[in-house]
Amino acid sequence: MPSILEMLLSRFYFGERKSLGFCASSELSFLLNQTKAPWYYFQGLSHLITSHSLLRNQHLEPSHLSMPSLTAWDGRLTFYPGNQTVDLPFINFMKRYGTVFLNAYTNSPICCPSRAAMWSGLFTHLTESWNNFKGLDPGYVTWMDLMEKHGYRTQKFGKLDYTSGHHSVSNRVEAWTRDVDFLLRQEGRPMVKLTGDKTHVRVMEADWRNTDKAVDWIKEEAINLTQPFVLYLGLNLPHPYPSPYAGENFGSSTFLTSPYWLEKVTYEAIKIPKWSSFSEMHPVDYYSSYTKNCTGEFTKQEVRNIRAFYYAMCAETDAMLGEVISALRDTGLLKKTIIIFTSDHGELAMEHRQFYKMSMYEGSSHVPLLVMGPGIKEQQQVPNVVSLVDIYPTMLDIAKIPVTQNLSGHSLMPLLCGRAENEVLPRGPRPSWVLSEFHGCNVNSSTYMLRTGKWKYIAYSDGRSVLPQLFDLSDDPDELTNVAIKFPVIVHSLDKILRSIVDYPKVSSSVQEYNKRQFMIWKQSLGQNYSNVIANLRWHQDWLKEPKKYENAIDKWLSQSE
Repeated sequence: MPSILEMLLSRFYFGERKSLGFCASSELSFLLNQTKAPWYYFQGLSHLITSHSLLRNQHLEPSHLSMPSLTAWDGRLTFYPGNQTVDLPFINFMKRYGTVFLNAYTNSPICCPSRAAMWSGLFTHLTESWNNFKGLDPGYVTWMDLMEKHGYRTQKFGKLDYTSGHHSVSNRVEAWTRDVDFLLRQEGRPMVKLTGDKTHVRVMEADWRNTDKAVDWIKEEAINLTQPFVLYLGLNLPHPYPSPYAGENFGSSTFLTSPYWLEKVTYEAIKIPKWSSFSEMHPVDYYSSYTKNCTGEFTKQEVRNIRAFYYAMCAETDAMLGEVISALRDTGLLKKTIIIFTSDHGELAMEHRQFYKMSMYEGSSHVPLLVMGPGIKEQQQVPNVVSLVDIYPTMLDIAKIPVTQNLSGHSLMPLLCGRAENEVLPRGPRPSWVLSEFHGCNVNSSTYMLRTGKWKYIAYSDGRSVLPQLFDLSDDPDELTNVAIKFPVIVHSLDKILRSIVDYPKVSSSVQEYNKRQFMIWKQSLGQNYSNVIANLRWHQDWLKEPKKYENAIDKWLSQSE
């Protein structure tokens, strides 16, 4: 059942002028108390009240696009049953007046490689964005560059993170050395932290500043434009925060929120994930769990709190989406604007004894994708598998810019507009699968996921040295039972499809060569400081116990031929 706030949003979206008197009355105080909505929700509502009515089903060519993009949002929170855990009124608003994709995936579950895929429209093995340090070249022509060339006014605020050269030294060294025969904790133990009181709304101040910039730009510049615009807002939430007590060198492990946002979470609806025993864990999963510092003891309450704080961080993010929607409605631009809401990857939040991402499990690889605006089918749930490489051709399709043939993705517009599935498309039919791959830190093997129908197939390395995984998501949505041995014919068939898309043994070998080459360059650049620098990266708590042992392991790795 929709909340009071959601019902009001729905009425104001269609410009029901009679609501103005209601909200201007003393009953506003009652609503504030009943919904526990922050003042800016109702500030946004006042924008909606005083704007012109929106005509539905106009089927006019939209002239503007707005794309709020975030990091670490589990896409399952945008539909049932995941949406029962936290109040997300503006996500629900987009669902009611737009389309939600039920099976949207990242093409690489880590920040920079995923964003490189989204901005280029190409799979990760084509961009060669192997880790968080290696993305696109600075001058790469993105979909936004093409839109600007074709007359769009373009504006970006906040996190971009799709070009090479970013993230910490620890992050890149951990990725380069993943094949070394050692096991070191690379993260701080995941923890929660409560800040402020029940009036503390703006917890993630940097994201709020960027949201404010986007809102101001809409109200002060976009409203006066005679040309179409595309606005991109990149948020860091709901990504965990760096641990303040240890600094950058000990990694991101703090789920931080305030009592205000925590009240939006329904604790009794929080699902405590089941964990396999250490002996039953896939070897790559064990490596990930250990390097993420998650192999210790965790009480159910600790796990529940981590998940609750994460959901609260999602609620704060939802409010930022609301600010953008309200600004567009206030300026009369909402009826001309398509809004796309997505994320670069998800967040495991202690599923499979892990937090963070870097995994092909649903919590990490399944991303939100919601679209609303003129011509977009309302209250539509799309079951087709799609991925972030589809953003590039979709943007060009919306702008009526010819789409090149070499892209990995396909336009989402036929699905968004509810066109017939047998419609003849310029690039042929949409494939029935999506591809995701990972080559970075916290995982000691290149990983490839093929998602099609009810199956999720995960292959590793050269396809022989590490056992694959197969999950039937219809019977096992929590991905607790690997049925690869039980269904060898399915494994063979899916592996054949995967190899037709990417020669993954060859790619894995190329990544191994790249890692060793880059590490050698980095080591040589440090000279005599090498031993001190490598000992004091994020793994320093383990490394400093036996520094010579770990240096020797690296030397052995470097001396081995591929």
